[in-house]
Amino acid sequence: MSTPFPFTAVVGQDDLRLALLLNAVSPAVGGVLVRGEKGTAKSTAVRALSALLPAVDVVAGCRFSCDPAAPDPACPDGPHNPPGAFESRPARMVELPVGASEDRLVGALDIERALAEGVKAFEPGLLADAHRGILYVDEVNLLHDHLVDLLLDAAAMGASYVEREGVSVRHAAKFLLVGTMNPEEGELRPQLLDRFGLTVEVAASREPDQRVEVVRRRLAYDDDPAGFAARWADEESAVRQRIVAARELLPKVRLGDGALRQIAATCAAFEVDGMRADIVMARTATALAAWAGRTEVLAEDVRQAALLALPHRRRRNPFDAPGLDEDRLDQTLEEFSGEDRSDDDPDPDGPGGGGGQPQPDEGPQGDGGSDGAARPEAGEGDGVPRQAGGGEQAPVRAAEPFRTKVLSVPGIGEGAAGRRSRARTEHGRTTGARRPRGALTKLHLAATVQAAAPHQRARGRSGPGLVIRRDDLRQATREGREGNLVLFVVDASGSMAARQRMTAVKGAVLSLLLDAYQRRDKVGLVTFRGSAADVALPPTSSVDAAAARLESLPTGGRTPLAAGLLKAHDVLRVERLRDPARRALVVLVTDGRATGGPEPVALAGRAARLFAADGVASVVVDCESGPVRLGLAGQLAGELGGTAVTLDELRADSIAGLVKDVQGRSRRAA
Repeated sequence: MSTPFPFTAVVGQDDLRLALLLNAVSPAVGGVLVRGEKGTAKSTAVRALSALLPAVDVVAGCRFSCDPAAPDPACPDGPHNPPGAFESRPARMVELPVGASEDRLVGALDIERALAEGVKAFEPGLLADAHRGILYVDEVNLLHDHLVDLLLDAAAMGASYVEREGVSVRHAAKFLLVGTMNPEEGELRPQLLDRFGLTVEVAASREPDQRVEVVRRRLAYDDDPAGFAARWADEESAVRQRIVAARELLPKVRLGDGALRQIAATCAAFEVDGMRADIVMARTATALAAWAGRTEVLAEDVRQAALLALPHRRRRNPFDAPGLDEDRLDQTLEEFSGEDRSDDDPDPDGPGGGGGQPQPDEGPQGDGGSDGAARPEAGEGDGVPRQAGGGEQAPVRAAEPFRTKVLSVPGIGEGAAGRRSRARTEHGRTTGARRPRGALTKLHLAATVQAAAPHQRARGRSGPGLVIRRDDLRQATREGREGNLVLFVVDASGSMAARQRMTAVKGAVLSLLLDAYQRRDKVGLVTFRGSAADVALPPTSSVDAAAARLESLPTGGRTPLAAGLLKAHDVLRVERLRDPARRALVVLVTDGRATGGPEPVALAGRAARLFAADGVASVVVDCESGPVRLGLAGQLAGELGGTAVTLDELRADSIAGLVKDVQGRSRRAA
């Protein structure tokens, strides 16, 4: 396929180009999510697509881009029946900024005019601008959840609804949804991943010649943008005509029962949830046939559709990487291909064919033998630490994660929307009213009426309606939940490896990471062992990255507890400058012991009191075990101004006795 994307032609992004073009042929496919490392021209490829879309005819003067051949009967600028003058314009590509407000996305009603004049004065948002075009969301994984929900609902229903205190507006919103993201900055929730029709992974080429060509083309564009565009104009025109032809052919494409059975069998074999995957695969396979100029869906279309539509739907938990076993896919498609194989050898691997009895190299199941990859290496998966040299013990795997008790930050914050601690947010239950600061977004009707009522006689009210002025309007204050920065400070010293303790500790931290993922927190990881502390992972939204660092965490050496606390305090200080509204929760995982250096226990106590002085919420996960316990973790929790919990008490179903959340109060040092 000739490429209409000159900047990405040489970095192995054929799947990306194909996925974008299939959505241009059939927007019902459901959009594209582009995952990839930074600097892989994800945004460039999406912007290049907008130049390839055919021009659209719109009703002249309609702010919602109604099609003159089939205008929206509920258009706020309508009715357009019979349609009047129309104009032709290029398809738009509308970008949704990460920091956009809900009103900017869906539009806003003028509440003051609605109350005082009884009219629907509606200002369209980005969803209206994107109708019959492209809505592009860069860094979609950083978008607030409620905005992602709104745009995905609009993409699924083909319409946008704006509701404000009993006044509602509906308009058509059919667009090609494209999102890009860098997985290092955090993942989308699985239910949001599922709403994107197709997903592709992109990565920069490691071939020097290809990288050189990318640089050459970029420099050529910078030197002469018009000349560079002219050089590719003929090819772009050819692709544009091919899109138009594929759109016209699409209704004639036949999806036979055989192809449908292959689609259903594939989705069942890979255990995807729900039926959306089946529908997306059917639409994608049909678009592939139309793009190829055929009226019949073939097995190769079904296979390609599966590679684009299923990988992101196979994630069984947040730490599973997207992917698809192509050998298993081919086996499933072959099994349901409908071909007659009765003449084939029913047992090609029978006697003399390599099957039957296991060969000498193989194990009892023929899977690699007694020394094959199926057996875990020493120190891996068996929970037994092994020496890795230099007093350091090799990493052990984490125990199975479990559902944890809810740990929250006391008080009410004003951070980013999430699901952990109480906060004043734009969404949630109404708790009061105040005068609006800027544009009014959430009207508190009762408070507005109460403010306007005493002034009606002075304002000359004569009819049944209230005389409302700007000073009467009241903004509703709401309380919801925020996401916090959960900073894990993990003791990786030799004492933590005793009695296979590190396996249980890693399982507990992994469980807390899963909880942080579900509650939309940022996470960070500080470890300490030997003679120093390290920032294993700076604060990030990528919980997957934290889990990977935890998995490879070695243990051994002394316990520099004070160094770990001081390093964590420094991380919080820097992060407070970057994101002052996000409150922190420190989770210290230790047995409370401190060794190395002069007066290690006293030094650790002084470091802990720094957190209490700053009012940082904290919880100490007490990993001490055995018949004799010193209770040092509880003492450390007192210095921190937080609470200590044991590994057993951390479980949500624990009967050990911790029923309340973190009650960390600020304790100012005397």
